[in-house]
Amino acid sequence: MQTSSILAPATGLGYSFHPTILREYDIRGVVGETLGEEDARALGRAFGTVLRRRGGRSVAVAYDGRLSSQALEQALVDGLAAAGVDVMRIGLGPTPMLYFAAYTQGVDGGIMVTGSHNPPDYNGFKLVIDKKPFYGDDITALGRMAAAGDFESGAGTVTQRSLQAAYIARLVQDYTGGRPLRVAWDAGNGAAGDALTALARDLPGDHILLNEKIDGTFPAHHPDPTVPENLVQLQETVRSRGCDFGIAFDGDGDRLGIVDGQGRILWGDQIMVLLARDVLSRNPGATVIADVKASQVLFDEIAKAGGRPLMWKTGHALIKSKMAEEGAALAGEMSAHIFFADGYYGYDDALYGAVRLINIIANGTESLAEFRDSLPAVLNTPEIRVTCAEERKAPIVAEVTARLISEGTEYNDIDGLRVDSADGWWLVRASNTQNALVVRCESQDQDGLDRLKQTVARHLAASGLENPF
Repeated sequence: MQTSSILAPATGLGYSFHPTILREYDIRGVVGETLGEEDARALGRAFGTVLRRRGGRSVAVAYDGRLSSQALEQALVDGLAAAGVDVMRIGLGPTPMLYFAAYTQGVDGGIMVTGSHNPPDYNGFKLVIDKKPFYGDDITALGRMAAAGDFESGAGTVTQRSLQAAYIARLVQDYTGGRPLRVAWDAGNGAAGDALTALARDLPGDHILLNEKIDGTFPAHHPDPTVPENLVQLQETVRSRGCDFGIAFDGDGDRLGIVDGQGRILWGDQIMVLLARDVLSRNPGATVIADVKASQVLFDEIAKAGGRPLMWKTGHALIKSKMAEEGAALAGEMSAHIFFADGYYGYDDALYGAVRLINIIANGTESLAEFRDSLPAVLNTPEIRVTCAEERKAPIVAEVTARLISEGTEYNDIDGLRVDSADGWWLVRASNTQNALVVRCESQDQDGLDRLKQTVARHLAASGLENPF
């Protein structure tokens, strides 16, 4: 373990971030255009100031495998230390390893340098204070603090510590055995690669690793498992090698993608049904949270399994906060951020979710393909993003709301608008991460789905948008 000390420069003039990078859940921009090392340094100074004024003193920092991440991490550490905060640098790895540090190493906060699943020229930061997500108004406040130059100064120490072995040991701790499986894993050349390699060595069974070398150019495919074309290589491997199933990860290892033994994709809400049944078998009556984009099948199956289904807003920070508020045992999103409080810490960890999935199949009598076939059959659209100017997103949702009220149509406005009807349900909501509206429809049959799509298209047309279907 290496330790050094960085003395703070005197507080100078304020610093202005590009207005597009301070987002609802994290900080994110295009490197060299809207985000650079000076932003990272100013962020460290501002976050360190907030931490100190809340009574904290120490922060863990990690970074993903993007080409820009190491330089951004160095500048971030410099800014944190200049604010008088002690920094534990845990190096290259997935976001959940940073969360693991924040929960187990006695630090007061954590920052992950990551572009998540975004294109290679993007990067950003995910923030934690006191084991809770730091988001929304708190992120906005960092911008005001930096603009005012309202920074604490000090001489924080900087410590290097490797946590990968301890992190992997914690993941393996919850493996309970069962029949050995053949599993294909696709790290997508993302930050989970090294941890995945170590995890696979420690798990029984036959493990086939794809794209496990961390490479910020993502040479095989883009690391976003919610996009079907990014799963083609995994699907082909599962079929050709006779695997029980395949598991893919996003760029920073906090979301997963699953394909069954026939190479068919299971989406986030389908994965959640399997996990919820398992959790509820040990925690009858427990609350299970899913976001507004999830299938009605998930909410119905949670209730059938004896749980309390709760629909909530989309967004990993919002879900984590609601999970803590409700004391929920499990939560998840369509994007396959999955959060375990049952036996774990309550944050989204795709490697841990993979271990839990392996446990269920290895100890059960049903293959993953058989489970998929057992789910109630519904037809739904994917999550469709309709390009929309930032300043029009909220007004369009308000316009649709006004039309629903005038028509006497009931709706759920937890996050955008989710409308139930005899045909099923449809959703329109403003994306918190892009200049887009998110739409989705689900029905029992094709005629019903077509009618739902026509309804959504009618509302969007009335607000000046084209038919997205």
